[in-house]
Amino acid sequence: MPSVKNPNKPSKNRLAARAAKVRKVRQKSSATGKRGAPSLDDQRHGAREGLLPTSGPKKPLSGKKAKKLEKKLGYALRRKMESEGVVGMDIESTTEKKDEEKKIEEEQTGMDIS
Repeated sequence: MPSVKNPNKPSKNRLAARAAKVRKVRQKSSATGKRGAPSLDDQRHGAREGLLPTSGPKKPLSGKKAKKLEKKLGYALRRKMESEGVVGMDIESTTEKKDEEKKIEEEQTGMDIS
């Protein structure tokens, strides 16, 4: 006859779930002791310290949006510098430098690229 589990005790799944629940409560209580009380928004959603939301104003930026934002900040900085009267990099001087660098490379390698 096959053996049957004792019906008078909780199953392994229930024991594991109970332990996980206790662990979660203990982790939250220790975090509040170290960092003070969490914000009301975090309390409502049950978020632990350090977890970022997937939506809303506090969500992390994606790589694509971060690049776009960086470009926009660069353009804004350039406009600000121009309005203050600071002259940006001179385009002609940079092309002359590049031409000089190419000539130096050609002399070192001994090949004519152009």
